[in-house]
Amino acid sequence: MQLLKSCSAKVGYKMNGGNGHNPHLTFINPPKRVVSLVPSISESIIELGIGDRLVGITDYCPDPSGESDLIVKVGGTRSPNVEAIADLKPELVLANQEENSLEIVEELEKLGIPVWVTFPKNVDDAIQILWVIARVFQIEKTAAPRLTHLERMLDWTRRASFMAPSIKVFCPIWQGENEQAGLWWMTINQETYVDSVISISGGENIFKMRERSYPLEADLGLAQAEKTGDRDTRYPRVIVDEVKALSPEVVLLPSEPYSFGEEGKEQVLNSLEGTPAVQEGKVFLIDGRLLTWHGTRLAHALTEVPTYLNLD
Repeated sequence: MQLLKSCSAKVGYKMNGGNGHNPHLTFINPPKRVVSLVPSISESIIELGIGDRLVGITDYCPDPSGESDLIVKVGGTRSPNVEAIADLKPELVLANQEENSLEIVEELEKLGIPVWVTFPKNVDDAIQILWVIARVFQIEKTAAPRLTHLERMLDWTRRASFMAPSIKVFCPIWQGENEQAGLWWMTINQETYVDSVISISGGENIFKMRERSYPLEADLGLAQAEKTGDRDTRYPRVIVDEVKALSPEVVLLPSEPYSFGEEGKEQVLNSLEGTPAVQEGKVFLIDGRLLTWHGTRLAHALTEVPTYLNLD
């Protein structure tokens, strides 16, 4: 196999808005030794029938064989073992801008290992990445029916959500506590994949226009904000009063990246007492993979997430 062109770490992080559609990722023959540092992409590779190409995955990826001794675990998504990856002699490493660090990508590329960095910001980006996977691995013919069906599901869901009034949704993805401000949550704005899934499902993210401020105290309204510069503003931190003022009708508490669980749900119910979501019993624990895992998992999201927003 010969690699014709590959995206570098820096190009991969910026290319085409970061959606992962990289026309320069071209192989003469499909890669047979692949390391995936992205759980959702590992799942997609497996479900598209090419899990046998994976020689390395993270501790959080599904195992294509079901037997951990048949594939190498290379560590976590943020700090995988670069030496272990290099020892696998991969022809391609699959990474993601949000889940993997730029430093890791650059280390791999210094070793001459091709890295494809994806960064889907919406459901359409996610589907495009699946089509690129099909092209790179030369499985367009077998993958086309599934991907075409996924596109039709997306179109149908989009039309259905357009016909109905939007439901005001609050979706925290992390929480913490400040001595002065009290309980706070990290949430998402309209530049995120999570927001796209909620929107396509018929929800309106109440913080879609909210940008993150720095430092934390500024985001919580306790200090003057610094200039943002190149820092990420897509994940604002909000306090209880800010959430209550926007009267969410549904609250979605995902199991990842922060696992809320029953205790977390009870805390939210107490904190947001008086909001429509709490009054109407619409605070839900939800599988976080439906909101954060792009790829073939999108098919499950399009089926399941709307049900949380359309319960009478």
